Amino acid sequence: MKMIFKNLFYPALIVASSLLSAQYKISDSQATKETQKLFENLGKAQDKGYFVGHQDDLAYGVYWKYQNDRSDVKETIGDYPAVFGWELGDIELGKDKNLDGVPFDKMKQYIRDSYEKGGIITISWHANNPITGKNAWDFSNKSIKSIFSGGENHQKFVTYLDKVADFLADLKGKNGETIPIIWRPWHEHTGTWFWWGANSASDEEYKELFRFTTDYFRKTKGLHNLILGYNTSIEFKNTEDFLKRYPGDEYVDMVSFDAYQRGSIDKGNEFAKNLDFWMNTLDEVAKKQNKIPAIGEIGYNQIPDSKWFTEVLKPSIEKYKFSYVLFWRNAGFKPENNEVEYYLPFKGHSAEKDFMKFYKDEKTLFLKDASNLKLYK
Repeated sequence: MKMIFKNLFYPALIVASSLLSAQYKISDSQATKETQKLFENLGKAQDKGYFVGHQDDLAYGVYWKYQNDRSDVKETIGDYPAVFGWELGDIELGKDKNLDGVPFDKMKQYIRDSYEKGGIITISWHANNPITGKNAWDFSNKSIKSIFSGGENHQKFVTYLDKVADFLADLKGKNGETIPIIWRPWHEHTGTWFWWGANSASDEEYKELFRFTTDYFRKTKGLHNLILGYNTSIEFKNTEDFLKRYPGDEYVDMVSFDAYQRGSIDKGNEFAKNLDFWMNTLDEVAKKQNKIPAIGEIGYNQIPDSKWFTEVLKPSIEKYKFSYVLFWRNAGFKPENNEVEYYLPFKGHSAEKDFMKFYKDEKTLFLKDASNLKLYK
């Protein structure tokens, strides 16, 4: 049985946590009380371990969709993830489902339910390209200037932001408070596959995009429930590379990267070595900028290595202090491209026992742990 050791508040641990949290300052001076408390506790919890998350965990699994209280994670380890990831792509087009087919009304309820249970919510947005009218992966534009003030696509882009802001503002707890969100906009921007990426938006244009989005949400839409994540891909060679598109401390609360193992099992050692380097760089960036570090996305599709969690992933990350790691979604069979996609095991999978071992590790924090920590109080 996993020992819930968070209740053992030794004096030394209290002092260490206080010192740790003191170095962090949320970027929004008007952040709601609950948002400030979550931010503070994300910093403190790094002394205990790291929260474990899963994208779309409550909406579907490898063999099911939209069944109350179901979760592939819950069915393998007896606990839910602590972090629940969601995606808003296509909301800007006025659709009632996101780009992965999840209805936005269901998503809102899942977010409310997991928040009331003490879980953490993070949201990404694969926004459609307002310049070309195509999806987020259309990087044919070589500049994004036209979406800024005075540009021909500015008003269109603002309508995109309005729809996202309305969704975020409508996320309310049972007492009417706005639910805090770790907001991860314009992610993987150091890569080249998105219209806001390195080959489609200059470093300065990207910074302006990040700043404009944040200012619009805060100043025009009055959103103060967002913890802001600056989220790269893995192209960086050093801290300078990581920070070259950084919009400024007043626009960032957390720093993170996305990383996936690709290819055969024998690539595991190489991935582990690279992951250690990425984590070390992230650690240096977080300390330099006084921001909370996290792993924005991670995984190994179909998990062909039955001991991947404890023998590849865990040794590479456990030596560092960071707030959370989010595994990508268990989409199952995707008929549109005839492939199967999942990043956490389901009942009966060969990696199920290894994931249980990962769960029992004292540093991994799941929903029961998050609930006991009372992150919003």
